[in-house]
Amino acid sequence: MQFEPKENIIVKFCNSIWIERGLSSHTIESYKRDLLQYDLWLNEKSKKIIDASSSDLNQYCARKMDTGLSASSISRFLSSIKNFYTWLEQNHLRDDNPSKLIDSPKLGRRLPKNLNEIDVDKILDSPKINTIKGLRDKCIMELMYATGMRISELINLQYNQIDLDRSLVKVLGKGGKERILPIGESASKWLVTYLNNDKVSSFAQNNHFVFITDKGKPLSRKTCWEMIKNYAFKSIGKRDISPHTLRHAFATHLLNNGADLRTVQLLLGHSSLSTTQIYTHVAKERLVNFHLKHHPRG
Repeated sequence: MQFEPKENIIVKFCNSIWIERGLSSHTIESYKRDLLQYDLWLNEKSKKIIDASSSDLNQYCARKMDTGLSASSISRFLSSIKNFYTWLEQNHLRDDNPSKLIDSPKLGRRLPKNLNEIDVDKILDSPKINTIKGLRDKCIMELMYATGMRISELINLQYNQIDLDRSLVKVLGKGGKERILPIGESASKWLVTYLNNDKVSSFAQNNHFVFITDKGKPLSRKTCWEMIKNYAFKSIGKRDISPHTLRHAFATHLLNNGADLRTVQLLLGHSSLSTTQIYTHVAKERLVNFHLKHHPRG
């Protein structure tokens, strides 16, 4: 079978997977760009992309890494390459796949921005509680930090999910899974203050949601996101704080103060312990201090 010219084979590959897999134009352009760059490098070595070997691939990846390219960028390039050579093999344009034994670099999970306990206190104390909006915002952030609930769980929270007598709240997590969370003394106090407000009580007659706008409508995810972001910037000068940052702080501070990973997993509503293990880095300092304090040769 006669091979197509090198650029044409890349175009043919891109057209083929676009039709067969229905990939986005952005993804197809990324594949094409990666392959053309690799082809250009091979041209300098007097080689064709259709004939490249595993050694060529390894050399090119090493060159990319030497230039400081991130692991995620290398991984994306290898995805393009693997798809290309798999397609060549499946279409009998090559007898082998030179990318088969090349592993993508491991990508570490990005952790959310971390807040220390002092910064959290400053953010939580920033709303002006003499206004209904400020009181609501204070209550929202206190509850998020006290329970670690997701923003989606908070904005959908209804009155029948709260047990103030026992300081508990029932939330509906991903997949409709329920979990019971302790609220804590501080958050309970602010929740009672908020719910006993006359304006909130009047809206409650026609609305099942706990947290509402000044017009009595349920809060949106965007409103909560912007609210927390604004309070964080005003109180500690950070712009990259989000609702998930408070959830992360909840888990981090629990571990720092002696909670075990399994308990944190249950409170966060993670179905797998491996998801919670991104927080294990925060326990290292606590373990070192524990060893120094209690080991006879610490």
